[in-house]
Amino acid sequence: MRVVVALGGNALLRRGEPLTAERQRENVRIAAQALAPIAREHQLAITHGNGPQVGLLALQAASFDQVEPYPLDVLGAQTEGMIGYMIEQELGNLLPFEQPFATILTMVEVDRNDPAFENPTKPIGPLYGEEEAKRLAEQRGWAVAPDGDGWRRVVPSPLPKRVFEIRPVRWLLDRGTIVICTGGGGIPTMYRDDGTLQGAEVVIDKDRASALLAAELEADILVMATDVDGVYLDWGSPGQRKIEDAAPEEMRSHDFESGSMGPKVEAACAFVDTSHGWAAIGALADLEKMVRRKAGTIIRRKTQ
Repeated sequence: MRVVVALGGNALLRRGEPLTAERQRENVRIAAQALAPIAREHQLAITHGNGPQVGLLALQAASFDQVEPYPLDVLGAQTEGMIGYMIEQELGNLLPFEQPFATILTMVEVDRNDPAFENPTKPIGPLYGEEEAKRLAEQRGWAVAPDGDGWRRVVPSPLPKRVFEIRPVRWLLDRGTIVICTGGGGIPTMYRDDGTLQGAEVVIDKDRASALLAAELEADILVMATDVDGVYLDWGSPGQRKIEDAAPEEMRSHDFESGSMGPKVEAACAFVDTSHGWAAIGALADLEKMVRRKAGTIIRRKTQ
């Protein structure tokens, strides 16, 4: 089968952890252990988050004031290469030497008229205290917002329209290559009036981009690996209950938090609606079980 696995941010850097290369590599090594059984049996495309990494690169760039800081699309391309390299190396250490890998710098189109440009909501970078976040926002022209126990920079998050590198990704998968692509939702690009492409100062939601990628690849399964074992109703209350198996229309009848599980549920439903495949949301440690429909929350048509 053809499987797309979207690694949540926890697979690379858990909340509150230091933004060090060593810590990221350690977390990628853990993710690779969960990915390896899938790679041995199926065609595999891997996507990943990059919010903390892009934020860190932006801070590093801002500390060098002799040139203008690089824009988010360029920083996104840098993180695709960095994280793809780590995944290739750590997963390659667990698989036969002959197994081919490829990390694809992946441009994803957004609509420059998307209303998200007027409403920045996507958090990137590290957590700050409220006072420091507001000071940085004043200095650098950022938008900031509360996030858990702190504050973070927020940027627009328009919907993805097209994955430009879909043909080479498909070609590589057909030939047995493990492909890492669409990292961080892809490198955001949009068209100018004259029809040429330019970068966009936004971050595309990783799960929505992964769903688009999976649909365009005609994948059989889309798995979204996160830090909980599935989707819950009444999360955090004494009566919380896990959804084991549901159709898209049932999932859409519930309200899920927009800053947490909501985008994953929306993306999973969109993939199921536009493909022949099914989706799973659950814990990274349960990855192999989710592919066998033995763990996580399974989202599929009633006839599947």
